Amino acid sequence: MIADAPLASPADLPAPDPAFRADLVALRRELHQHPELGFQEHRTAQRLRDWLTERGFEPSAPMAGTGFVVDIHGDRPGPMVAYRADMDALPIHEATDAPYRSLTPGAMHACGHDAHMTVACGVAVLARERRAEFAGTVRVLFQPAEEVSPSGAPAMIQAGALSGVEAIYAIHMDPSQAVGRFGFRVGSLTAACAPFRVTVRSERSGHSARPHEAVDTVWVASQIANELYQLPGRVTDARKAAVLTICRFRGGDALNVIPSEVEFGGTLRCVDGETLGFLREKIRRVAGALGAAYKADVDVDFDITLPAVVNTTEEVRRATEAATDLFGPEAAMPIQLPSMGGEDFAYYLQEIPGCMVRVGSASGPDTRYPLHHARFDLDEGALPMAARLMAEVCHRHLNDSSSRRS
Repeated sequence: MIADAPLASPADLPAPDPAFRADLVALRRELHQHPELGFQEHRTAQRLRDWLTERGFEPSAPMAGTGFVVDIHGDRPGPMVAYRADMDALPIHEATDAPYRSLTPGAMHACGHDAHMTVACGVAVLARERRAEFAGTVRVLFQPAEEVSPSGAPAMIQAGALSGVEAIYAIHMDPSQAVGRFGFRVGSLTAACAPFRVTVRSERSGHSARPHEAVDTVWVASQIANELYQLPGRVTDARKAAVLTICRFRGGDALNVIPSEVEFGGTLRCVDGETLGFLREKIRRVAGALGAAYKADVDVDFDITLPAVVNTTEEVRRATEAATDLFGPEAAMPIQLPSMGGEDFAYYLQEIPGCMVRVGSASGPDTRYPLHHARFDLDEGALPMAARLMAEVCHRHLNDSSSRRS
């Protein structure tokens, strides 16, 4: 379980509109009960479309498979700002005893995407209520497949989701902080992530009694793995965060046969792209050199590299001020260090300015399990607060942008 975080008492938090909160909670629980994996969010997307259509919105045609957008137009023409939510779940069997726990074996919203979608619907409702107050358009994006690679953000961008959009915002639930607290950071919020696989091969298998007569692929692979673990902080500047983790090691079927092939892999994560590129090349060189030294063929393959989420200064300032104005000076919390996790919201920020906000979601032991944990859950009091904050951020962005143009 994660370390303790300061928790606000209910008396410290603004009281939400009961009907609005109830509407969001009901939607979130329904979405939570029926999780779907990346690019398979058919039921999820249809439920969101129905929910929005019932309330008078007009969802777009499908984009990137199951994704879509909803535009909320102000009373006057102007710029466009976007708010993004991700829709997919994780391949985890839920271990909570919540009455709304997953009904799909082996799938669970363990990263809060059910809450992200719900908040997005709330943003749409609140933006429409205030459309007489802004010039321009709030676009709400519902994106598939954040948790897989290749992910859904590039597909949404290719499908035109950012067409005409000048900035984009998003949230991520944060069980390390209390409900009513919002985390902000200018610059790198997450790390760039590069999944990799190393394959060690020889021409034939060998006998475990006579390893000197064969290429011991298991031993060679273990030597390479040990060397790779030494790289971050030894060949890179230790002040620039980098972490290499090997999560899978496969090879052989018998206890007395040296296999002809062994494969292992994991992820390389760095805050800055220069360090990531340097380490990618170093991994290839080290693995190749050790393979040659021990007469093994070695291949190193990197999957698609997920870039870092890099928040822009003006958008962070705007969101921070909105949180402070709405919920008080203690609501906005600076994030001192970036997460080494990955988030495909980064692809949008390579195209346009924007900001991802961390939303505190904890209020006690049951809501303090970390992201991707089988017992992850959240305090649903975070839902209306996050929706109110992000609707306000979008509103302020359009007004600021319109003022600059006038």
